[in-house]
Order: sequence, then C-alpha cells, then structure tokens
Amino acid sequence: MKLAILGGGGVRMPAFVRALLSGGANMFDEISLFEPDPFRRQTTARLAVELAAFLGHPGVVSVTADAEEAFTDASFVFSAIRVGGDQGRVIDEEVALGRGLVGQETTGPGGAAMALRTIPVVLSYCESLARCSPRAVLINFTNPAGIITQAISLHGGVRAVGVCDTPSGTLERLGAFLGAKPETVSFQYSGLNHLGWISSFSVEGQERIGELIRRYEELQRFDHRFAAFDADMVRRVGAVPTEYVFYYYDPHRYVEGVARAGSSRGQDVLRLNEELLGGIARSFEDGDVEDAWSTYSLLMGVRRDTYMRTDTEGDNQQARARSHRAAEGPASLTGAEVGGYEGVALRVIAGLTSRQPAEVIVNIRNGTAVSFLEADDVVEVPAFVGGGGLQPLAGGALPRSAQGLVTQVKEYERTLVEAAVTGDAGLAELALSLNPLVPGISVARDLLADYRLRHGAHLAYLH
Repeated sequence: MKLAILGGGGVRMPAFVRALLSGGANMFDEISLFEPDPFRRQTTARLAVELAAFLGHPGVVSVTADAEEAFTDASFVFSAIRVGGDQGRVIDEEVALGRGLVGQETTGPGGAAMALRTIPVVLSYCESLARCSPRAVLINFTNPAGIITQAISLHGGVRAVGVCDTPSGTLERLGAFLGAKPETVSFQYSGLNHLGWISSFSVEGQERIGELIRRYEELQRFDHRFAAFDADMVRRVGAVPTEYVFYYYDPHRYVEGVARAGSSRGQDVLRLNEELLGGIARSFEDGDVEDAWSTYSLLMGVRRDTYMRTDTEGDNQQARARSHRAAEGPASLTGAEVGGYEGVALRVIAGLTSRQPAEVIVNIRNGTAVSFLEADDVVEVPAFVGGGGLQPLAGGALPRSAQGLVTQVKEYERTLVEAAVTGDAGLAELALSLNPLVPGISVARDLLADYRLRHGAHLAYLH
C-alpha cells in the first residue's frame, strides 16, 4: 500500500517516518514524499529517507518534486503544505497584530489569509489526484484544517477527511488528570476545527465533567493547555474548551502577551525552522544520519516545549527549553510511537482498511451530527471509521454560547471558501468581516488590502 505526502519536506516528516518504521506496525510498502522546495528535499526529506534506511527499510521512502509521480498508485495521501512558507505565516500574524487583532495562523485574520492563498493550490492538487489515483483517500492536515477540508469536500472531487490532534490530546490529558485508563473513558465532543468543547466526560460510566469544571484551577496547574482560560468563565459556559478557543475567549490577553514577548509564534517558528534546516544540512556535510537526527530532535523538542507559550504566557521560554533538551540529549532513533496529527491519521487508515475499526474525532461533512448546522458543513465530531467509510456521530449538545460562536464562525468559513473558489475579493472582505475577531467591514477591507500587497502572487487571483 502506498502513502503519498504533500509537504514531504515538512519538519514533522522525519519524526513521523522514524516512528512509523521503528514501531513494527508500518502499513505501507511505499511512502512518497512530494516536496517542491530543493533545500527541504536535501534536508528534512533526505533525513526521512536516510532514517528509513538506518531502520532497515531502504527504498521504502522516496522523495520527488513531481506531484503526479507521488500520487500515482497511492491509496492514501496526507496533505500538509504551507503555501508561502514560514514567512507567509509571519505576514499573516504581523498584519493582524499591527491593528491590535489576533494574529494566529488558523484563527482570525491570519487564518483567513492562509486559507485564501492555500485553497486554490490544494484544489489543483486534488485535480491531479483525481486523475492519477481516483480511489485514493486524502487526509488533510493543512491548516486551517477545517476550512481547507470544507473546500476539498465541496469542490475537490476526491474522497477526503480532515484530522487534528487537539481534541484527542485534550481528552488524553483530562483522563490523565483524573487517573483514568483510556479504555474506561467515554465523552461527548463537538464543534469546528480549533473551536470545540467537551461537554461530557465519563469514567467507568460515571459522569465527571462537573468535577473537571469545578476543579479547573487544579487542571490548569496540571497541564498548561488549560492555563490560558479564565476558570470562572469556563464554569459559566459549562463545558471544557479545547486550547484554540482561547483566541476567541480572551483576544486582548493574547495581543498583550505577544507584545510582551516581543515576537509572534510565527516569528519564533521561522527562526527555529531556519536553524533546524541549516543544522541538518551542516550535519550531513560533516557527519551522518545520526548527527542529523541529533540536531533535528533537539530543535523539534524545543519547538514542542514552547508551543503556545508566547500566545498564552507572553514568554516563549526558549532558553529554558533549550537547556532542558540539551541536558536530556537526542531522542533514540528507535522505539517511538506515532502521535499528533499523524497518529490520528493512521487511526483513520487502520479503520478504513478494516484493520482496526474505531471511533476517531475528525473533520467531516456534518450530515445531522451537529443539529444547528447544515448537512454539507464540515464539522469536527467523533466518527465511526470502518471498511465502509466514515460515519459522523452526534457530538453532544453544546452550551448556547458555544452554539452562537460556532454558528458565526461557520458562516465566515462558508463565505471564505466561496471567495477562494470564485476569486471574489469583495466576498473575501465580507468573509473577514463575519469573523468574530475582526471588528467590521472597514477593518476587513484594510486587512485584505494589506494581505494582497504583502502576499503578492499568492493572492493575485482575487479580483
């Protein structure tokens, strides 16, 4: 079975390949990494190829600059691209932050800009995939994942599902807080990508959501992903929000935090990735795959340790993270487990191939899962994944305040997808104005004008 990866030179790919091939449960005879950027082909993609050989799987992983070569005979495709690169993310954030607005890659104005320059590119890849491997399933990681999956679902002409590890990671930490074994937990989760809430959490049949909300301050000390929220607000809402809801609940605190830190997360990631790519290149010049892995694992560890710290705490904590990772040393080249987005995606593949049918939280066409949204809206809910496909399940009732926010954000998403597909700049302005983090049409027009100027050719299709 062949897996093709769009964005095969992404920084997460070496870790994914290493975990997949060292764990003994690899489902793929061939993994084709499509990467158009020559430097990434020579660094992160090369590291993935050499890791495969080091782990005893030479020839399983290959790299190509030809998307159709990657797609041909693929059963599954991972889409993990960033149109405009890391610098594009910095622009997305800077334009918004310059107006005192949330500058984040998936929510608010930054998420809109990223979607507008990404949707046409992803849909062009879908056309190629439909020609080369019409029965393949595309699993979308590309952010903003919900909006991109919505565009593919409506206009891509291929089988597609979106994945994100935010809900599953949140549920895992709630279970750890309560000392519950995963097999004893049941839950209700519903919303949109990066806008979801857990409204029920039961352990061995006993409802514990009230306890989690009541003990929210303890939960915040237990795991930093909950620390950004106002505990009293969470109690009044009556459900546990996933981490990205923070940008909607407390945008002023985010803007203040970034100002205090002196840089946005996008700027932090740009510098880290430049250091990482340069470090891998030098390691291959002077050493071998083990040297390259040592450099890679150190900097990826720093990136993970500083995730959302700038946004929620006004301090990226890089010095502490570097010190901790340096003392810890590089991760072993063997024995890893696949986690994150890729882990969720592999659970989807295991279900669709009938190896291990399961319930997985995915981004999927709604049907009737979320009663107050339309049937063809892409929502984030649990789905049963089996040999017959994916079936969305009712995600549980959301509090009224959450319903209102989801309704508004989904209307923004619908309008933004239509703007990207038609190239209508006026519709893009309207979509931005509908976003809860944008204060009206005048600001929306100014934002879009700035984005079109700074992103140049990537948004030149808007008219």
